[in-house]
Amino acid sequence: MRTVLVTGTGGAGRTTVAAATALAAAREGRRTLLLTADRDGTPETLLGIGALRPAPGRTAERLPWSVPVEVTPGLWAARIVTDHWFRDELTALQERGRGVLDMLGAAPLDGEELTALPGMESFALLRALRTARAAPPGAGWDLLVVDMPPAPETIGVLALPGQLRRYLRRLLPAERQAARALRPMLAQLAGVPMPAQKLYETAERWERELAAVQGVIESEATTVALVVDPGPLADRALRTARAGLALHGCRVEAVIANRLLPTGTADPWLAALSGQQQTALKELYEQGAPDVPVRELPHLGRDPQGVGDQPAPGTEGAEGPRPAAEAARPAGLAALAGAVGAPQPRPDRPAADPWTVEDRLADDGVLLWRLPLPGADRDALALVRRGDELIVTVGPFHRVLPLPSALRRCTVSGAGLRDGWLQVRFTPDPDLWPKRP
Repeated sequence: MRTVLVTGTGGAGRTTVAAATALAAAREGRRTLLLTADRDGTPETLLGIGALRPAPGRTAERLPWSVPVEVTPGLWAARIVTDHWFRDELTALQERGRGVLDMLGAAPLDGEELTALPGMESFALLRALRTARAAPPGAGWDLLVVDMPPAPETIGVLALPGQLRRYLRRLLPAERQAARALRPMLAQLAGVPMPAQKLYETAERWERELAAVQGVIESEATTVALVVDPGPLADRALRTARAGLALHGCRVEAVIANRLLPTGTADPWLAALSGQQQTALKELYEQGAPDVPVRELPHLGRDPQGVGDQPAPGTEGAEGPRPAAEAARPAGLAALAGAVGAPQPRPDRPAADPWTVEDRLADDGVLLWRLPLPGADRDALALVRRGDELIVTVGPFHRVLPLPSALRRCTVSGAGLRDGWLQVRFTPDPDLWPKRP
């Protein structure tokens, strides 16, 4: 199953672009699910449907989204319902631990009194990605389009599985888990209690779930569409977002320049705004990579409502037809769907291994670790070597990368940022590097 994550700058029209992308795919005959984390009624208004609500009786499934509503043939829409998912998960957890609660004399919480804690939206969204991808072939969808939060929040969500897996490995290392069979004997020898078996089992279950979610995020079949509203700040925001996504192994498939005003207007105020957009659009093209197209979507003059091809309201009126240029303006979500196009059923190119190590020992005496960071600013880049890990900071984003085995026996001898690639040079440590006979 293909997955497209639609994110971008705040207020750029991410939900509209996500809906148009899903509609374009459905019109090509692909079973498409549009998932939105938007809590207001914008998705329903765009699609012309009733409220997306969780249905009763779904507690046993514990799905993190509402019942999908068929919008048009081939297109379903659903909302990620964090409150209901959190309530179902915590209620199920209480059921599993009922014996312990009874022993402690604790009264379980009723579902009606539970409220989702801050940050649960991120976990519900990740669970939705995992659940949708886990559907067996033929039983799910061909394409999942996810209306994500703004880019900085999206990058934080996508980074979460890798960060949590690292914390688990630090708290419960594999070698410590391997000693579980010796736990009773070790407890007697050490004279201190050892972690309970259930702790290890829970950690293993979390590791499997987190690894599965991270696999979805870093899969070749998962791509990101970045939506921007061309303006003075669009270039910097796009650079920051692209660098953060690349740092966490996410591939950008397209940049969507949304709400472009018509050019050539006689209105000086509108002409100034249009000129500003065209200047920003030129910068987007200049900084874009050859394999990341920029797609232009027109400003409709209003928010689209419904998926049909109906003309803009007021095209015909008491005064007669509206001016030709205004009447010809694309109308409705269908017009945007035609402009944005449907994602490729499969990525048009395989995802290359982003963390390649180039052997230059014969020529330069170094190993070169190349990490793609398109859009990164040299002044906002920081590197720290900590044991067998390299801590990379790009602006507000941060990732701890485990070093490949060969590089662990080397020292960092330099680094540079060139053409969107971070190149870190490693020199073999004579005390650790295998000696030739």
